[in-house]
Amino acid sequence: MNTIATTALGLAERGLPVLPLRADKRPFGNCRACEDLACGGQPNMATPGPCVCLWPCHGWAAATTDPAVLASPQWTAAWRRARAIGYHPGGAGVTVVDLDDPAAVAWARTTLPPTATVATTRGEHWIYRGTVRSANGVRPGVDLKSLMSYARWLGPGTGTLAELPETVRALAEKAPSPVRPAPRAVAVPAPAGGGQCRHRSPAYLERGIAMAEQRITDATSAIHTTVYRTFLAVLSAHGRCGCLTEAHIGRLFTAAQAKGESPRHCTTAWANATAALGM
Repeated sequence: MNTIATTALGLAERGLPVLPLRADKRPFGNCRACEDLACGGQPNMATPGPCVCLWPCHGWAAATTDPAVLASPQWTAAWRRARAIGYHPGGAGVTVVDLDDPAAVAWARTTLPPTATVATTRGEHWIYRGTVRSANGVRPGVDLKSLMSYARWLGPGTGTLAELPETVRALAEKAPSPVRPAPRAVAVPAPAGGGQCRHRSPAYLERGIAMAEQRITDATSAIHTTVYRTFLAVLSAHGRCGCLTEAHIGRLFTAAQAKGESPRHCTTAWANATAALGM
């Protein structure tokens, strides 16, 4: 095993979701089975479903701490080809303030509280405890890498992690937000024979949806996988009676989008789960 792979495994053991990067510092491209995210974008599937890809080919969402995944033949082969280590800051509960030039570094030193700092080729990474949505160009030479993003691992750096300052949160809030279409409802058939639906008990259905929301919210890595499996579980339990409403589906989509999923990935994952169950 090469030094990059050994380092990555050590980072994963300490709770940092990692992924291999190519020589151009980008994640590995989709494998043939996942070209254009035809699989729905669920990496590292271990259960039956439309995506059975074990390759690390879904960018930030493939980042993982799972030792079984990291030691799989597909990932082992990818680590042999890797030239750098990437990680998902949001999955580790941190935000990277990427300062891309000396002017940006000077701004940070006069504006932001001291924190863990890592030198980069052209500037510095300032790392804070806490997450925000990722955004590029929040000010000249400054990008934010946290949720739904990856950063290159450049070493532990110096200093101690500080809490994410309001200045950085404000920069993330001011950045243009992507347009989020309303969740798409999927029609499901009523029970065969018109039998009584046990889910008409509000408490039963509410408990199931609440548990699904919590499962998505608690995920720290392999977000695509968690979202798909959760959709699959909800549809398996509640999808054949016709009692799921647009409001229920909207709650699940909202939870997934809060973890960085795009509306397109939510819609595709829901459709794939529906197809997997033959609905």
